Amino acid sequence: MRKLMIASIALLPLLSGGCVRTVASVVTAPVKVAGKAVDWSTTSQSEADRNYGRKMRKQEEREGRERQKAEKACRKDPNACQPYDGYRAGESPRDDEPR
Repeated sequence: MRKLMIASIALLPLLSGGCVRTVASVVTAPVKVAGKAVDWSTTSQSEADRNYGRKMRKQEEREGRERQKAEKACRKDPNACQPYDGYRAGESPRDDEPR
């Protein structure tokens, strides 16, 4: 009797392995779904850094284009040349500029 009980206990993990995994998957599924929803709805620090870097590069490109345009106008008419007072990357847009 004792040998039969020990044998059945030893075989129990082998026989119920698939069932235990299935139960574990069903139990952990809501947690995984909730985690994915939170991940999709929030911005990680690396994503925020990447987006900020992209924004700053675009602003710097815009400033470069405007500075080149101002320099070209200055070369055409040196008497009307003034210090650059246009768009500067990293500053908030002026009220008279469209957003």
